Amino acid sequence: MEKTNILKTLNKFLQGQYMGIHAYEDYIQKVNDHYVRKEFQAIQQQHKRNAEQVAEHIQNLGGKPVDDEGFVGAVTGFIGRFQIPDDTDEIVRSALKGETKYGIEMSEEMVAGKLDKESRRIIKEIIDMNRKHVEILNQMKHR
Repeated sequence: MEKTNILKTLNKFLQGQYMGIHAYEDYIQKVNDHYVRKEFQAIQQQHKRNAEQVAEHIQNLGGKPVDDEGFVGAVTGFIGRFQIPDDTDEIVRSALKGETKYGIEMSEEMVAGKLDKESRRIIKEIIDMNRKHVEILNQMKHR
């Protein structure tokens, strides 16, 4: 695997982490339920730690990590802000959809066969954390 391609893939993944961080910021601002807000804040903090870990790994590989979600992510996030529902249950469902679709499914597709062993290990751990976020969000739906 060529290092340049690994770095590009890692940076695309990192942009996705920034999109998640910003999405949770929007959810946190909109939700009124204290319990849900606290859970969203915890998930957002985990996404921030994940972003730091990926950025540091990119630097260790000799690359320069991106520091935002990129143009497409920014436009998507801007549009998404207007689509956040007002109802807490619907906000939780929206977060669940985002974690499932972007945090797991698209992330797995994005990195499949494109990373070295250590990068694959790091990204797998992060995607596994996203699966735990899905479990937490599913529990929140049923409270």
